[in-house]
Amino acid sequence: MHTKHHAAGRYGHTGYGHFRTGPGANWRRPRYNVPLNVVDTATGYEVHVYALGFAKENISLAVVDDVLYISGTRPVDENNPPVFSYQEYPVKSFERMLSLRGQVDTARIRARQEDGVLIVTLPKTPEAQRPAQEIKVE
Repeated sequence: MHTKHHAAGRYGHTGYGHFRTGPGANWRRPRYNVPLNVVDTATGYEVHVYALGFAKENISLAVVDDVLYISGTRPVDENNPPVFSYQEYPVKSFERMLSLRGQVDTARIRARQEDGVLIVTLPKTPEAQRPAQEIKVE
């Protein structure tokens, strides 16, 4: 399981935790910056996406070319944008991508939302569930 990120510098990002400020600064954060955790179990992966404030009706999931795409949007009054002195989570949209590396039974992926956290269950393929094989050195 591997997460992918957009190139640095896109969407106004100038380094971890550092965004442009001042006149003309864009108040929108990168779409991919919601944090997530991936729990590895014997039978699957559980992805916890911290998408607080995003209604489940506005969250989309899709698998394309063995990559899971997770995105969300919410309305923001463009005529009255928020004025931040500091910002750590997205206001309008987010996007995350996870490479499934052939280890997930994509037909059985399920998602639910609990307390603002999107929980995506990714069942492992039978091949991915096989235990590691030890090889004796002779």
